[in-house]
Amino acid sequence: MAFLRTLSCAALLAAGPALAKPTLLEKLQAQAPEADARVLALALQARECALASAPSARRLAVIDYSRPSTEPRLWVFDLEQARLLFAEHVAHGQGSGGNVATDFSNREGSHQSSLGLFRTGETYHGGNGYSMRMDGLEPGVNDAARDRLIVMHGAPYVNPLAAVAQGRLGRSYGCPAVRPEVAREVIDTLKQGQLLFAYYPDPEWLQGSQFLGCGSDTLARAKAGASQG
Repeated sequence: MAFLRTLSCAALLAAGPALAKPTLLEKLQAQAPEADARVLALALQARECALASAPSARRLAVIDYSRPSTEPRLWVFDLEQARLLFAEHVAHGQGSGGNVATDFSNREGSHQSSLGLFRTGETYHGGNGYSMRMDGLEPGVNDAARDRLIVMHGAPYVNPLAAVAQGRLGRSYGCPAVRPEVAREVIDTLKQGQLLFAYYPDPEWLQGSQFLGCGSDTLARAKAGASQG
């Protein structure tokens, strides 16, 4: 009996790592296997670094602008439940590129998308219908978003079927526009103090972002991998 007890304890110790609870990143990966794990890791790190700026953030939107516009590249997560809420196509700015965005700006009139971490704001009805304002949290990178009227809204040019035919999704003036059919639901999920992380493997931004510099060696590895595409 003593031998069996010893064997059972040894088996439990050996199985310890396998029985460990999955991390939040692992849970989100399982929910959105098509998303790049390195980008999700950066988004989660940015969220941790921004807790003082968005203490009530329970939902996180991740845009991977390194993907072509003809593919889903917007994921919205409920972090408390580690659940994927939406996986959607999203437009980039006319000045950022064709099917793949390559240029980003914080400048008024550029019609380019901005990178980095945003805190979502209030909703309103404007020229593009039901829309959500966003505040860029990164000076010099996206902090002109509100003044540039960079908002989330629905747009008929965000049409995945048409995108396949013409080789790219329709483009905005820099706004992360989504399909009209899901716009209200996505916006209501993200409004008022949630977070949106817009990614592209831009080395200067990856190295300089204040929200990607407060983590551990794991973050450094994620940043290095992400900068290599």
